[in-house]
Parts: sequence; structure tokens; C-alpha cells
Amino acid sequence: MKITNRKAYYDYTILERLEAGVALVGSEVKSLRAGLGKLDGAFVKIINGEPYLINAEIPVYKFSRPDGYDPRRTRRLLLHKRELISLASKLDSQKLTLIPLSWYTTLHRVKLEIGLARGKKEYEKREKIRREDMKRDLEKEFRGKVK
Repeated sequence: MKITNRKAYYDYTILERLEAGVALVGSEVKSLRAGLGKLDGAFVKIINGEPYLINAEIPVYKFSRPDGYDPRRTRRLLLHKRELISLASKLDSQKLTLIPLSWYTTLHRVKLEIGLARGKKEYEKREKIRREDMKRDLEKEFRGKVK
């Protein structure tokens, strides 16, 4: 099971990646293992020295009670103190942000890959699309000619 945030790679340049644990309830874990969950528009914010995942959606599990369940609730992330201090100093010194990249499981744990990122400008996005188009055209042109 792996749920990725593909929009993040389009909107941001990823400078550094980290693995973080997430404080979840049982039905959320089952829902994520079923492949449900969205990271579109989600971000990580450090509040009072603790990292939180904000605006990530984990829909209610099909076989659980939906009583008072909020699919977009704020979830606490579990990081080592030295990682947290390093992230906080980098966020303060530069114009960077923390964004979630993917949910995945390792053995019996659900992990969240977060990235320290810098936002791309509109012209950088257009330039990347232009390069990919040129590469695709070249591959199409030389497809049967090179041996």
C-alpha cells in the first residue's frame, strides 16, 4: 500500500525527505491499508514544538462506526527531537515548507514521508513541461532509426 501526493512534485522542489510516524486510531489504519486516503492540499506545521499533519483526508473505514469521525482531523507526527530541531531551524532561516509526499507501511506501522520543499515558480513549471515534451518528441523521432 502506497498513497502518493503527485501534485507535490509538480508544485514544489523537494530538497530533503524524512520518514515520520503518525498517531492514528485503528479504523484510520485499516482505511489506509485498504488504499484510501488523500494528501492533496495537506501540509505539515510545527505548533508549540510538535509537528502536525493538517488537512489530510482519511475516509471512514467501511466496517467501523462513523460516530463523530472527522476525516480531515489534525494528526500528530512522531519525529525524533534532533530531526524536529533541524527542521525548525531550516524552516525559519529559508523560505521552505513541509509537505507530505506519501503514506506507506513498514511491517505493522503506517509511515508518512514528508519533504522539506521550496515552491516552484510558474515559469519553472512551464520549463519542465517544455523539456519533457521535447524529450518525448526526440524519442518518437528516433524510435525505429537507432540500432
